[in-house]
Amino acid sequence: RQPLSPCAAGERLCSTEEATAGSGTYTRHGFIFSSLAGCLDRKSEDNELPVVSVVRDSESQLLPNVGAVVTCKVCSINSRFAKVHILYVGSTPLKSTFRGTIRRQDIRATEKDKVEVYKSFRPSDIVLAKVISLGDAQSNYLLSTAENELGVVVARSEAGVQMVPISWCEMQCPRTHTKEFRKVARVQPQFLQT
Repeated sequence: RQPLSPCAAGERLCSTEEATAGSGTYTRHGFIFSSLAGCLDRKSEDNELPVVSVVRDSESQLLPNVGAVVTCKVCSINSRFAKVHILYVGSTPLKSTFRGTIRRQDIRATEKDKVEVYKSFRPSDIVLAKVISLGDAQSNYLLSTAENELGVVVARSEAGVQMVPISWCEMQCPRTHTKEFRKVARVQPQFLQT
Protein backbone atom coordinates (compact mmCIF):
# COMPACT_ATOMS: atom_id res chain seq x y z
CA ARG A 1 0.00 0.00 0.00
CA GLN A 2 1.48 3.28 -1.13
CA PRO A 3 1.62 6.41 1.04
CA LEU A 4 -1.21 8.85 0.42
CA SER A 5 -0.37 11.68 -1.94
CA PRO A 6 -2.42 14.89 -2.17
CA CYS A 7 -4.52 15.53 -5.27
CA ALA A 8 -6.80 18.31 -6.46
CA ALA A 9 -10.41 18.06 -7.61
CA GLY A 10 -10.51 17.30 -11.34
CA GLU A 11 -6.93 15.97 -11.40
CA ARG A 12 -6.28 13.09 -13.82
CA LEU A 13 -5.05 10.16 -11.73
CA CYS A 14 -4.41 7.29 -14.18
CA SER A 15 -5.96 5.36 -17.05
CA THR A 16 -8.82 2.87 -16.53
CA GLU A 17 -6.46 0.13 -17.78
CA GLU A 18 -4.18 0.68 -14.77
CA ALA A 19 -6.82 0.76 -12.05
CA THR A 20 -10.50 0.69 -11.09
CA ALA A 21 -12.29 3.87 -10.01
CA GLY A 22 -13.20 3.92 -6.32
CA SER A 23 -14.93 6.49 -4.13
CA GLY A 24 -14.11 10.16 -4.70
CA THR A 25 -13.30 9.55 -8.39
CA TYR A 26 -15.01 9.43 -11.78
CA THR A 27 -14.05 8.08 -15.19
CA ARG A 28 -14.06 9.97 -18.47
CA HIS A 29 -12.54 9.05 -21.86
CA GLY A 30 -10.66 6.08 -20.41
CA PHE A 31 -9.11 7.97 -17.49
CA ILE A 32 -9.84 8.19 -13.79
CA PHE A 33 -10.17 11.70 -12.33
CA SER A 34 -10.45 12.94 -8.75
CA SER A 35 -13.89 14.35 -7.95
CA LEU A 36 -12.68 16.11 -4.78
CA ALA A 37 -9.56 17.54 -3.23
CA GLY A 38 -7.94 15.09 -0.84
CA CYS A 39 -5.44 12.27 -0.76
CA LEU A 40 -5.00 9.57 -3.37
CA ASP A 41 -5.39 6.04 -2.00
CA ARG A 42 -4.48 2.99 -4.11
CA LYS A 43 -5.45 -0.45 -2.76
CA SER A 44 -4.35 -3.60 -4.55
CA GLU A 45 -6.11 -6.94 -4.18
CA ASP A 46 -4.51 -10.22 -5.39
CA ASN A 47 -3.94 -10.11 -9.16
CA GLU A 48 -6.81 -7.65 -9.67
CA LEU A 49 -6.46 -4.07 -10.81
CA PRO A 50 -5.81 -1.73 -7.88
CA VAL A 51 -8.74 0.41 -6.75
CA VAL A 52 -7.96 4.13 -6.84
CA SER A 53 -9.97 6.34 -4.49
CA VAL A 54 -9.66 9.85 -3.11
CA VAL A 55 -10.24 10.43 0.58
CA ARG A 56 -10.62 13.75 2.30
CA ASP A 57 -7.92 13.86 4.88
CA SER A 58 -8.99 14.61 8.43
CA GLU A 59 -6.76 17.68 8.53
CA SER A 60 -8.61 19.21 5.60
CA GLN A 61 -10.99 20.99 7.96
CA LEU A 62 -8.81 24.04 7.74
CA LEU A 63 -9.72 27.15 9.60
CA PRO A 64 -9.12 30.48 7.95
CA ASN A 65 -6.25 32.03 9.91
CA VAL A 66 -4.93 35.58 9.94
CA GLY A 67 -2.95 36.28 6.78
CA ALA A 68 -4.56 33.46 4.80
CA VAL A 69 -5.88 34.25 1.32
CA VAL A 70 -9.46 33.01 1.02
CA THR A 71 -11.97 32.70 -1.81
CA CYS A 72 -15.42 33.84 -0.80
CA LYS A 73 -18.85 34.58 -2.25
CA VAL A 74 -20.63 37.85 -1.52
CA CYS A 75 -24.03 37.29 0.14
CA SER A 76 -25.20 40.81 0.89
CA ILE A 77 -23.93 44.38 0.87
CA ASN A 78 -24.82 47.63 2.58
CA SER A 79 -23.19 51.05 2.75
CA ARG A 80 -20.70 49.96 5.46
CA PHE A 81 -19.64 46.40 4.56
CA ALA A 82 -20.10 43.29 2.43
CA LYS A 83 -21.11 39.99 4.05
CA VAL A 84 -19.46 36.93 2.51
CA HIS A 85 -19.27 33.15 2.84
CA ILE A 86 -15.70 31.80 2.84
CA LEU A 87 -15.48 28.79 0.47
CA TYR A 88 -11.73 28.10 0.12
CA VAL A 89 -8.60 28.71 2.17
CA GLY A 90 -5.83 28.96 -0.42
CA SER A 91 -6.86 26.22 -2.86
CA THR A 92 -8.45 23.92 -0.25
CA PRO A 93 -12.26 23.80 -0.22
CA LEU A 94 -13.84 24.11 3.21
CA LYS A 95 -16.27 21.44 4.39
CA SER A 96 -18.40 24.03 6.15
CA THR A 97 -18.76 27.67 5.20
CA PHE A 98 -17.51 30.43 7.44
CA ARG A 99 -19.00 33.90 7.46
CA GLY A 100 -16.83 36.89 6.78
CA THR A 101 -17.18 40.66 6.58
CA ILE A 102 -15.30 43.06 4.33
CA ARG A 103 -15.65 46.52 5.89
CA ARG A 104 -15.69 49.63 3.72
CA GLN A 105 -12.31 50.78 5.08
CA ASP A 106 -10.71 47.40 4.22
CA ILE A 107 -11.73 47.33 0.54
CA ARG A 108 -8.90 49.50 -0.84
CA ALA A 109 -5.47 50.58 0.32
CA THR A 110 -5.87 54.18 -0.92
CA GLU A 111 -8.66 56.78 -0.74
CA LYS A 112 -10.43 54.69 1.89
CA ASP A 113 -12.90 57.49 2.66
CA LYS A 114 -14.12 57.56 -0.97
CA VAL A 115 -14.77 53.81 -1.24
CA GLU A 116 -18.38 52.78 -1.86
CA VAL A 117 -19.28 49.17 -1.11
CA TYR A 118 -21.83 48.86 -3.93
CA LYS A 119 -19.19 50.07 -6.43
CA SER A 120 -16.82 47.35 -5.19
CA PHE A 121 -18.93 44.20 -4.79
CA ARG A 122 -22.33 42.82 -5.68
CA PRO A 123 -24.10 39.77 -4.23
CA SER A 124 -22.89 36.45 -5.75
CA ASP A 125 -19.48 37.92 -6.78
CA ILE A 126 -16.54 35.60 -6.11
CA VAL A 127 -13.84 37.51 -4.24
CA LEU A 128 -10.25 36.84 -3.19
CA ALA A 129 -9.60 38.37 0.23
CA LYS A 130 -7.10 38.16 3.07
CA VAL A 131 -8.08 37.33 6.65
CA ILE A 132 -7.14 40.28 8.88
CA SER A 133 -8.78 39.19 12.13
CA LEU A 134 -10.75 36.31 13.55
CA GLY A 135 -13.75 38.44 14.30
CA ASP A 136 -16.14 38.46 17.21
CA ALA A 137 -18.83 36.40 18.92
CA GLN A 138 -20.82 36.02 15.70
CA SER A 139 -17.75 34.15 14.38
CA ASN A 140 -17.42 36.59 11.52
CA TYR A 141 -13.95 36.78 10.03
CA LEU A 142 -12.78 40.25 9.08
CA LEU A 143 -11.39 40.26 5.55
CA SER A 144 -9.48 42.77 3.46
CA THR A 145 -9.18 43.28 -0.31
CA ALA A 146 -6.75 46.21 0.01
CA GLU A 147 -3.94 44.58 -2.02
CA ASN A 148 -3.87 44.67 -5.83
CA GLU A 149 -4.07 40.87 -6.03
CA LEU A 150 -7.29 40.83 -3.98
CA GLY A 151 -10.84 41.70 -4.96
CA VAL A 152 -13.47 40.41 -7.37
CA VAL A 153 -12.30 37.53 -9.57
CA VAL A 154 -15.66 36.33 -10.95
CA ALA A 155 -18.74 38.50 -11.42
CA ARG A 156 -21.88 38.06 -13.48
CA SER A 157 -23.59 40.91 -15.27
CA GLU A 158 -27.32 41.71 -15.18
CA ALA A 159 -27.58 39.51 -18.30
CA GLY A 160 -26.12 36.57 -16.33
CA VAL A 161 -22.87 36.49 -18.31
CA GLN A 162 -19.43 36.28 -16.66
CA MET A 163 -17.89 39.72 -16.94
CA VAL A 164 -14.39 40.60 -18.11
CA PRO A 165 -12.18 42.97 -16.07
CA ILE A 166 -11.28 46.06 -18.10
CA SER A 167 -9.56 48.10 -15.36
CA TRP A 168 -8.83 47.88 -11.64
CA CYS A 169 -12.30 49.33 -10.89
CA GLU A 170 -14.53 48.15 -13.75
CA MET A 171 -15.78 44.95 -15.36
CA GLN A 172 -17.69 44.67 -18.61
CA CYS A 173 -20.38 42.28 -19.84
CA PRO A 174 -19.14 40.68 -23.10
CA ARG A 175 -22.75 40.33 -24.35
CA THR A 176 -24.27 43.74 -23.58
CA HIS A 177 -20.98 45.68 -23.19
CA THR A 178 -22.44 47.28 -20.05
CA LYS A 179 -19.75 48.37 -17.59
CA GLU A 180 -20.14 47.84 -13.86
CA PHE A 181 -17.95 49.07 -11.02
CA ARG A 182 -16.00 46.46 -9.03
CA LYS A 183 -12.88 46.28 -6.86
CA VAL A 184 -11.13 44.06 -9.42
CA ALA A 185 -8.39 41.64 -8.35
CA ARG A 186 -5.18 41.39 -10.31
CA VAL A 187 -5.20 37.63 -10.02
CA GLN A 188 -1.93 35.84 -9.43
CA PRO A 189 -1.76 32.52 -11.34
CA GLN A 190 -1.45 30.44 -8.15
CA PHE A 191 -4.88 31.63 -6.92
CA LEU A 192 -6.84 30.78 -10.07
CA GLN A 193 -9.43 28.06 -9.36
CA THR A 194 -9.96 25.67 -12.22
